[in-house]
Amino acid sequence: MDYLASEIFMIRPAAFGYNTETAGSNAFQQIQPGMLKQQVLENAIREFDDFVAQLQSQQIEVTVFPDSKEPVKPDAIFPNNWLVTMPGGEVYIFPMQAENRRIEKRASIIQFLQQNYQVNLVTDYTHFEKEHTFLEGTGSIIMDHTNKIMYACLSSRTDKNLLIEFANHKKYKPVYFLSTLQNGTPIYHTNVMMNLGEKYAVICLETIRDEDEKKAFQHILNATNKRIIDISISQMNAFAGNMLQVKNKTGKKFTILSQSAFNCLNEEQKSLIIQDSTLLPVPIPTIETIGGGSVRCMMAEIFLEKRNG
Repeated sequence: MDYLASEIFMIRPAAFGYNTETAGSNAFQQIQPGMLKQQVLENAIREFDDFVAQLQSQQIEVTVFPDSKEPVKPDAIFPNNWLVTMPGGEVYIFPMQAENRRIEKRASIIQFLQQNYQVNLVTDYTHFEKEHTFLEGTGSIIMDHTNKIMYACLSSRTDKNLLIEFANHKKYKPVYFLSTLQNGTPIYHTNVMMNLGEKYAVICLETIRDEDEKKAFQHILNATNKRIIDISISQMNAFAGNMLQVKNKTGKKFTILSQSAFNCLNEEQKSLIIQDSTLLPVPIPTIETIGGGSVRCMMAEIFLEKRNG
């Protein structure tokens, strides 16, 4: 079965900006000195709209929800951390570490999905926030639906026990490991150091310091017939790990990545992806720099069947 999403949803920002509540665990966020808040927001909105237009020009189906200006939600542009849909008509709501990100969860979006798609189950893990236990959607978990595997690098935002509980619930195999920057800081989300396509895996192996964990991880990727594309830490810092493979209305496969990610990849790495997927680079410099997340974080896959009529 083909498990590439043919539709994604995105949140158009209304109050995008530097989030001080997430900066402690996200080393990728950077303040832009001298750039006013309004300029940051205007840049982000322009980058977002251009991104959506580029996807639609390739016949990739996109549903856009506008964010509300109040309450202020600086990271609402990254919806994949709280809302995940899965094959079989299932919707999951995940617990978020930052308090000002928890308000991103909107019942109206869940209702929209229920009204327009076949939704058989909605499961809400929000109550784990009271226990300071977090699992931030497809930021925390890279899912191989074909082989029923969930990959995750552990951090303050990705709890091992909750990962195992969720994987067991879905009858997936949990594969977890520690992935750190040079200074030992855990990488906040798995989807900045790893991307899984149908036939390839982009991964910053250097960040997995434990050799046994690294070997076990590579063994599973090899056993599931993934071409391993190893990226460096400097490439990861340019968001080369933060990609998403999707298909358009005609079934053509695209790997979406930022322009900065595309620019830092070498020709050999690109060639391993374009064997069966067209690279689609998108410039989002403001969103990447200030938000500390890239294109994959902005897209939540819709694995739900549309309702008739």
